[in-house]
Amino acid sequence: MTSSPTDALTYFQTKLRHETDPSDVYAAQKAGDRFVLVDVRNREAWDQGHARGALHMPYREIAIRAPQEIPAGTPVVVYCWSPGCNGGARGAVEFAQLGYTVREMIGGFEYWAREGMPVDAASGPLPRVFDPLVMPVRAEA
Repeated sequence: MTSSPTDALTYFQTKLRHETDPSDVYAAQKAGDRFVLVDVRNREAWDQGHARGALHMPYREIAIRAPQEIPAGTPVVVYCWSPGCNGGARGAVEFAQLGYTVREMIGGFEYWAREGMPVDAASGPLPRVFDPLVMPVRAEA
């Protein structure tokens, strides 16, 4: 099984236009980039924990809610639970059908939390935890 270097280049360039990761999303938030981070999971999952700064919009509600809550032309980043969940892809399809520029945050909420990004729950902020299995953990200076 072989593919040409051109096929690989096209594939990976296209993939990067439609995906992002928790570190890049967090950096974009801190830089003040214009986009909306959308958690497409159900209420119970959202209440348990979600990325700080995210908007809760379950993927089944996107077609109805997005046009009223997210201005047209606003870039959107969606996420679900983890790499084992396809809810983010389902949400991305809904946003794309509405004409939004949309990217999926690979790794989902799982990797957002495991990489120590800020997490909130219905009860308030949760402690930041840095998982050495997914990132280098350094002592704070």
